[in-house]
Amino acid sequence: MRISFLLILCVLLSTIAFGQESGNLRGVVSDSTNGEVLAYGNVYIKEVNRGSSTDERGYFYIASLPANRSYTVIFSYVGYLPKELDVFIAPNKITEVEVELSPESVELQTIEKIGEKVVEQNATDIGLERISIKKLESLPKSVEVDVFRSLQSLPGVQSTGDVSARYYVRGGASNQNLVLLDGITVYNPFHALGLFSVIDPEIINSVEFYKGGFPAEYGGRLSSVLSIVSKDGNKNRFSTVASSSYLTGKALFEGPIPDGSFYISGRKSYNTKIYRKFINKSAPFDFYDLSFKLNYQNSDFIEGSKFMINGFFSADRMLEDDPFKEDFEWKNNLFGFSWFQVYDSPLFSELSISVSNFTGEVIPKFSTARPKKNEINDITFNSNFTYIFDNRDEIGVGIEIQTIDTKLLLENTNGVVTDLHTNGAKIGLFAKYKFLQYENFGMDVGTRATLAGLSSSGSFFFEPRISTTYRFSPMLAVKAAWGVYQQEITTISNENEVISLFEPYIISPEYLTPARSTHYIFGVDTNPLENLSFDTEVYYKKYDHLPSLNENKKFEDDPDLIAGEGESYGMEFMMKYGVWILNLTGSYSLSWSYIEADNWLYYPRYDSRHTLNFTLEVNIGKGWTASGMWIYNTGRPFTPLIGFYDKLYVGDIHENPYLYENYFPYSILGDKNIERLPDYHRLDFNLSKKFDFNFMKVSLDFSILNVYDRKNIFYFKRDTGERVDMLPFLPTATLKVEI
Repeated sequence: MRISFLLILCVLLSTIAFGQESGNLRGVVSDSTNGEVLAYGNVYIKEVNRGSSTDERGYFYIASLPANRSYTVIFSYVGYLPKELDVFIAPNKITEVEVELSPESVELQTIEKIGEKVVEQNATDIGLERISIKKLESLPKSVEVDVFRSLQSLPGVQSTGDVSARYYVRGGASNQNLVLLDGITVYNPFHALGLFSVIDPEIINSVEFYKGGFPAEYGGRLSSVLSIVSKDGNKNRFSTVASSSYLTGKALFEGPIPDGSFYISGRKSYNTKIYRKFINKSAPFDFYDLSFKLNYQNSDFIEGSKFMINGFFSADRMLEDDPFKEDFEWKNNLFGFSWFQVYDSPLFSELSISVSNFTGEVIPKFSTARPKKNEINDITFNSNFTYIFDNRDEIGVGIEIQTIDTKLLLENTNGVVTDLHTNGAKIGLFAKYKFLQYENFGMDVGTRATLAGLSSSGSFFFEPRISTTYRFSPMLAVKAAWGVYQQEITTISNENEVISLFEPYIISPEYLTPARSTHYIFGVDTNPLENLSFDTEVYYKKYDHLPSLNENKKFEDDPDLIAGEGESYGMEFMMKYGVWILNLTGSYSLSWSYIEADNWLYYPRYDSRHTLNFTLEVNIGKGWTASGMWIYNTGRPFTPLIGFYDKLYVGDIHENPYLYENYFPYSILGDKNIERLPDYHRLDFNLSKKFDFNFMKVSLDFSILNVYDRKNIFYFKRDTGERVDMLPFLPTATLKVEI
């Protein structure tokens, strides 16, 4: 009630009229060559020393400019030539501009200046990382460019090895990360047994990644949000992009349609030999992904509107010829429709409906593997409105209606079968208010309210959140965030599994309260020089009602999950230095994470005390770019094997009276995650060259992974004791052609 009263009061105060006539500036920034919007670009007005950033749709809005005069507006974006426009601001109206920026030539491209980023000095962006596609392309490749693997270079993000792109954020499990593609949830976003993500970088326009403290418009997860917005497609001409790596071949076709644009993209694996380098054995996997998007924008139909239809489909299979080896299959299917509307007033709205489906199966055949099958169907309706006041404050409200149906069939190590079919519907609201009227102070305060949960135990729960920024000077800002988060779906995962192919999702059972977490974050950003920045964040996260696998389940009536608790805390430090052709980034994180379940306190397998990353990028000129990345992690926890015995499995004695044939080795494990692997470190290198011909553009990338061939241990095989290492010295290459 207090939060609701505060929001109403802020709205009333913000409607007070100002004596001086003023006007507002609104517009969109795009690429002159293809019409793609440029997300998170800079818009700066010289005369009033004010600015804004474009959002994920390329839109910007600057309110309350003194009217009846012209202003010099500077538009800039990394890798593009800046543009200056003289814009006249009329009183009591919104002045609209559409700006196209031209890409810099291959010879002229320079490294981004750190100081140019400080445009919105009061932005409430603690824990937020925005990753440009240009940055992704410049980093060393793990066979090919991948957004998930790029996340692992950020402080606070952990992985469990070279073989997996699965990531863990600030002590949270991987199922606590929300992955959105154009606002649609992707439940299992991994290809090739987790080697890299299912989302092809060629279709990406922008990436936002919240490591914690995310605002009220996002819900349903405890740790992080990764929001990926796909490109619209070339609005000016038809074009094709094709590329090939050691592992996949892919192509993208895009172009204009009447009052809109489209793209269609596909990727297919064709070589599995490279995978042997990652898991030390052959793997007959096969995968593909296919995506498309249609955009329609016609002012004669509905002025200020934009309609989008998009789809995404992926599938993975690993089919063994050996009948004594298990098979694996899983797939994602996504489909969505959205309507974005800009009104004559400073009001934006968006309405969307989406369908997300995931199915995964382990087929044991005659192997000793346990059968596992999972299916999840998600239908979600979203509607939200954002209004910007003349004093630059913003208010946002929205509603979400979601139905989820899950099916799960699995068998545990004790031979007990679990067969679950659950479904539920959730109705949630969110409201937020952003105080932005002061140049050096910003605050985002809001809450999510679950009116009806997927399970009855999750209903009528409020998730208040607040994020603040105070900038003492252009060189120093202090930021803080606090929030409460609830997650009503979970996965059944086993800490003792070395490689997790997919984690089956279920709705939290009625006998458990949904998992909840509380975030406390504090940060300091400094820019002592125009080309140098230091960012420091400390955090503490508390987990309640954390679902954990019941490893002692012996009968069908025993619960599959038990409630636990957890906490994580740490410090993160990032330094960025950019000058002319050189860009250096260094990061360090110190972290602890614990989980307590069934009266047992242990470290999760992704806990690593110290993490250090250095990235150096050099623009050599004439299309040549070189980069290197060095990674260091202290050892991860693991559960040691202390012995084994031959266990008797008694089935139907009439079908098999020879009991001695039912003896199989059974491992005896020590205390959970009580030991730690040796430290991990690796150096990667990348060299790329871009050729710009009149009729096409060609990019050639050459990478070396693990330059000095560090023997990083992955795991010991429990049946033989054999050591399995991670990536050896591995050169890779990618060729990309754009017509």
